[in-house]
Amino acid sequence: MGWGPDRWRFYRLLGREAGRMARGAAVRATSRPSALARLRPTGLVIAPQDLRTSDATVAADIYAGLFVFAGRALATGGRSPFDFAPPSPQWGEDLYGFGWLRHLRAAESALSRANARALVQDFMAGRGDQALAQRPAVVARRLISLLCQSPLVLEGADHAFYQAFLRQVGRCTRALDRALRRGVPPRDRLVAAVALAYAGLCCEGFDPVLRRGTRLLHRELTRQILPDGGHRSRDPGFAKDLLLDLLPLRQSFLSRDIAPPEALLNAIDRMLPLLRLLRHGDASLGHHNGMGATAADQLATLLIYDGALAKPLMHAPHSGYARLEGAGGTLVVADIGAAPPPAYSARAGAGCLSFELSCGPQRLVVNCGMPATGEEMRALARTTAAHSTACLADTSSCRFLGLSQPGLIHPLAAWLTRRMGPIIVRGPAEVAVERGTDAAGASVLAARHDGYAPTLGFRHERRWRLHPDGALLEGHDGFVRDEAGPGTPVEAAIRFHLHPTVRASRVGRGVRLAVAGAPWLFEADEIDPVIEESVYFAAFNGARRTEQIVLHLTAGDGTRVAWRFRRLAE
Repeated sequence: MGWGPDRWRFYRLLGREAGRMARGAAVRATSRPSALARLRPTGLVIAPQDLRTSDATVAADIYAGLFVFAGRALATGGRSPFDFAPPSPQWGEDLYGFGWLRHLRAAESALSRANARALVQDFMAGRGDQALAQRPAVVARRLISLLCQSPLVLEGADHAFYQAFLRQVGRCTRALDRALRRGVPPRDRLVAAVALAYAGLCCEGFDPVLRRGTRLLHRELTRQILPDGGHRSRDPGFAKDLLLDLLPLRQSFLSRDIAPPEALLNAIDRMLPLLRLLRHGDASLGHHNGMGATAADQLATLLIYDGALAKPLMHAPHSGYARLEGAGGTLVVADIGAAPPPAYSARAGAGCLSFELSCGPQRLVVNCGMPATGEEMRALARTTAAHSTACLADTSSCRFLGLSQPGLIHPLAAWLTRRMGPIIVRGPAEVAVERGTDAAGASVLAARHDGYAPTLGFRHERRWRLHPDGALLEGHDGFVRDEAGPGTPVEAAIRFHLHPTVRASRVGRGVRLAVAGAPWLFEADEIDPVIEESVYFAAFNGARRTEQIVLHLTAGDGTRVAWRFRRLAE
């Protein structure tokens, strides 16, 4: 099969997943129908606040029949968007999630309210791709959106529409209950629990829904939110989106004079400082493990709840991230974490020991980031080569199910990939980390991972040293023999992807980086850096061409490479 010990990891995953499916089928065959199957909401009592930023100009586009989601656009020419095949799966998820209703609400006009009501009516009439619309994560997002935007949709509506709206809320609730009983991936379970809690708080006659949602919410938050505030997927984007739902949910509990679950309060308190750790000076999050473009206004809204003077974490050992700060706004955010558990890893990247460097609002070194759409580009964005770290033998430090095993021939492999996604079947498991401050006051971070040990026989180690004045970042990469693999010398590339606003040019044996403000100079000992093409996926307007600095070398036991970024005088 061509992928050695990963075959047995795959078989174990397959066996566990098949066992869960069998147990779920047995429970469904013997248990009584859910009490939620008979429930119908009798009215709405509150409408939660939607913290996601709205834009009234988007409402004008929607009224004109232009729907732009996930980097793709569809012009309907006066027809309903539900009459068209989605341009991409992500576009369809956004359409059927109804989060775009908030833009119509921002327009604050009778026309936008009528438009919103007509579009909701189109969907409730059964138009559209129902298979896509009934995915658990999409149903959960639609339920939350409809409840939050109910004032927009229901103002001026007649009694028949109001009753149809309540039936739609009931259908979403029952669909989530059924999906949870069948079994869904962990991230979907958490979002479904949040949606059920929303429904239970917003609807009359939904006390059993509230009890079930609250119980699930407590369980999943306890399981999935790590002690330092990260999510088990290590995806900053998922953590951000989750907080945008959890904060209004906490307020909804208080509005109903119901004590919020302790796990909800604890999760919010832990998650906000972690987002500050990952935040750069341009108000965007680092591009790690599935994070793409950041809606800076959403992040600013969230951090208001943490207090204007709150300080970020500097090290999140459970989530696997660290932050180094120097004077002048120089900042390093490093990925020093092991691969997430397989069930949480469908978006995680092979970027262990990658880092991003920024100075004030200027991004310098970045990872390529996750594109909004396009499965091939998403697969590429998860590879080690798309991260600012060392890549050995042109391979990734992780193996992805369905992406990096073209010889996978097990008859149930495709089924497992469809159910769990392109998860990581092997990745860095041991990541040793040390951090501190040296005698000169410089911040020092060192880490080592074993991602290449089973296949190539090497461990990659990296050390960062950021001077107190923020004008010099020194780095060292090394490779150490590991008995788990062959350990024969291999070709390696140490990559530093540059932000699209950076212009790189050779100066002697170094590379000059022209940016807004003072320029920077990159140098390496004994290796001449090469400027190569790269791509920056994490842009709102789609992938952009950029450049990368690459150090090509042959890595063997004890190979060491020293490099540095130095800020020059303006």
